[in-house]
Amino acid sequence: MARISAGVATSHVPLLGRIIDINQTDSDEWRPVFSGYDFTRRWIAEQKPDVVILVYNDHATAFDMKIIPTFAIGCGPEFQPADEGFGARPVPTVQGAPDLASHIAQSVIQQDFDLTIVNEMDVDHGLTVPLSLMFGQPQAWPCKVIPLAVNVVLYPGPSGQRCLNLGRAIRQAVESFDADLNVQIWGTGGLSHQLLGERAGLINQQWDLAFMDKLKDDYAQLASIPQSEYIRESGTEGCEMVMWLVMRGALNARVEEIHRHYHVPVSNTALGHLVYENRD
Repeated sequence: MARISAGVATSHVPLLGRIIDINQTDSDEWRPVFSGYDFTRRWIAEQKPDVVILVYNDHATAFDMKIIPTFAIGCGPEFQPADEGFGARPVPTVQGAPDLASHIAQSVIQQDFDLTIVNEMDVDHGLTVPLSLMFGQPQAWPCKVIPLAVNVVLYPGPSGQRCLNLGRAIRQAVESFDADLNVQIWGTGGLSHQLLGERAGLINQQWDLAFMDKLKDDYAQLASIPQSEYIRESGTEGCEMVMWLVMRGALNARVEEIHRHYHVPVSNTALGHLVYENRD
């Protein structure tokens, strides 16, 4: 059967994609940021996932104010990089995993989650930046990707508990898929940041580090945090961290944290990165 072997969490700051695209990752300014992913690039080259379920949020490219699903799964065969106003990033087309994605949709919907099934959409920096951080600049991404979009843009968003439970439903779906696949799940977004308003530029390191500390074993407590507290403590965009809970819910109760990276600031955002391996 298919199995989820590991989980990755990372911020998806759009500026990082630009720095990668112009080959400035080894500059004095940016090396401290990107060096935190050196371990992960070596590790993932050894792990060789067949499929990555990539949990991210769309930034008004595939969805806009006309329609924003709470949860949406990409079931198409491929997804093009989105033009976010300055042309599409020069990265490979994302190859989907339609059979597994459709199976996940069927299983999760039968577990009473209302997933929106998307067969065609472009994917923005929320998805392509994590791929670049993990895989660099290949001619083609080395694995298939299932985009899983979560609404953390328009109030109300899903609760942390709902996201944790969705991850558990995804794990059950993957484990019932009759194919020998090494699957990883990535939760992206965050950490603390606010882009607009009087608190623009807010970074709460204490909150960020506490969240990262608790995600491994105290995720039930994190799942109880209301959206209002995320906004108050970590900024209006800090609520992206609920997507890390989707990743954690899809893993076993016992995981090993094998890597951690935290850096501030990146643009006006706190950057966090974790790697978990499943343990029996």
